[in-house]
Amino acid sequence: MEYYLPVIWAGLIATAVALYVVLDGFDLGIGILFPTTPDERQRDQMMNSVAPFWDGNETWLVLGGGGLWVAFPQAYAVIMPALYLPVILMLLGLIFRGVAFEFRWVAKPRHRVWDAAFAGGSITAAFFQGVILGGLLQGIPVVNGEFAGGSFDWLRPFPLLCGVGVVAGYALIGCGWLTMRIEGATADHARTLVRPLLIVVGVCAALVSLWTPYAFPRIADIWFGWPNIAYLWPLPVLTGALALFIWTQAKRDHSARIFLATIGIFLLCYAGLAISNFPYLVPPSLTVWDTAAVPAAQMFLLVGTLALLPMVLGYTVFIYWTFRAKLKDGEGYH
Repeated sequence: MEYYLPVIWAGLIATAVALYVVLDGFDLGIGILFPTTPDERQRDQMMNSVAPFWDGNETWLVLGGGGLWVAFPQAYAVIMPALYLPVILMLLGLIFRGVAFEFRWVAKPRHRVWDAAFAGGSITAAFFQGVILGGLLQGIPVVNGEFAGGSFDWLRPFPLLCGVGVVAGYALIGCGWLTMRIEGATADHARTLVRPLLIVVGVCAALVSLWTPYAFPRIADIWFGWPNIAYLWPLPVLTGALALFIWTQAKRDHSARIFLATIGIFLLCYAGLAISNFPYLVPPSLTVWDTAAVPAAQMFLLVGTLALLPMVLGYTVFIYWTFRAKLKDGEGYH
């Protein structure tokens, strides 16, 4: 059982991160899309579409970060100094975005500064989430179980590319959300952005997919070695098929298809990254077993997490079901 505890915790953290990317991704995407329209009514409608959900979506970020801290303390102790600046900038972006979300409504008509804070905070948070991901993928130097690199190791082309890809990806999933949740001009505007954003996402995904096996031989061995290649080829094929589906639906779809297909692309890319790096929690040197807390601590925390998790899931399902109707022009929750 002790051998499987770190794997269980890694699965819980991976699930929390996936849920965060999907759920908070679309409302960060709304902020990223904010500068694409100067129309006040459309901006109001965009924010109203995520008003009941945005703060609850960030629960999963807390679970992912907290789970890393308590279940894999050595990984936390290595990752934080390596990526301290991107993590701080991401959190500042989330803070500015959250404050702007509330203050924009009460500051009208003098709310331009809060429009900028909402969009800037969303773009900053999304970009540095991608940078954190890229910083992990490119590897963190570790000596004697401690971080042995510099404070700006993350400031390299690969993490920056990942940052751009996440911003474009969140904007794309935001477009899918708007086409699903809103009627009228705002949804039409979102549909016009789907194809350009899909191109950017596709280019970034292709570059990352080519870059990682070229730069990191361990990843090339996983994806192109036999018999792995026979099992893994459906992932890129399905990703391409979903991208083609989104392209064909972009101009005419009024349902949830674009949103769900974009989620599918996110999850397939996420699965690919997990396959490329497991069991390393701090690539390329520390595995989930190397960095795990003592079994007694993991078991104690696991019992508490499993007791609370149904409550969080129940709350999330309840909110999304309660506010499931589409918004029309002039409707909102503020």
